[in-house]
Amino acid sequence: MINLSGKVAIVTGATSGIGNETAKVLAEAGASVAVIGRREKIAKKLVNSIQAAGRRAECIIGDITDSKFTDYVVATTEEKFGRLDILANVAGVITRGDALSTSDSDWFSILNTNVSGTFFMCRASINAMRRSGGGSIINTGSTVGLTGCSELVAYSASKGAVVNMTRAMAIDYAKENIRVNSVNPGAVDTPMLISGHGSSNAKSILEKNRASIPQGWLPQPKEVANLIAFLASDLSKHITGAAVPIDGGYTAV
Repeated sequence: MINLSGKVAIVTGATSGIGNETAKVLAEAGASVAVIGRREKIAKKLVNSIQAAGRRAECIIGDITDSKFTDYVVATTEEKFGRLDILANVAGVITRGDALSTSDSDWFSILNTNVSGTFFMCRASINAMRRSGGGSIINTGSTVGLTGCSELVAYSASKGAVVNMTRAMAIDYAKENIRVNSVNPGAVDTPMLISGHGSSNAKSILEKNRASIPQGWLPQPKEVANLIAFLASDLSKHITGAAVPIDGGYTAV
């Protein structure tokens, strides 16, 4: 059983999908959680539900593409909870298109959030984790960061960068008891999966993705959150620099 009692976690992208479930799962395992997102109403609702279950949580509202904000997140987390042990970087955005249909603004939007935001949060957390005697950083990559994918050139580039950035940081901080891993989901039953396709195509998109998975079913966000919790815990203390797929066998084909 995963036990995170006494640990303090930051979860970005906590106002939807995998991030929302991750905050809940880490709290259920005993961690105090700083909930990070841009939608204050949803963040406060999540915090209230965690607190109602007898766990500690606070929300910090802002944009992780601003490095001053990420520094503030870490400083505020240490001030409120006394330490930092876990960083779950789940925030991410997606725009669909090939190279010719991807605008400058779409390109920079994806790179700023998925790569720069992830990096800023990692960088801001390192010294705090040193003060705690170590920690675990879990970055969210994607199967398309491992294999590439048509009509997702910017997203594939961003997630490939996350995977290799994770490996580099894992090497840099391994001797300081700071572990850095990436989880790499395939298709997951979240709003992002059908984003950009139009609501009228939702059913066919879900079926197409389901058919591409050897196991034949779409996971829920909690399945990914459970993997993040495992990598956050001492059960995975000899795992660092790993790019762990959670895709029902998709990348094995």
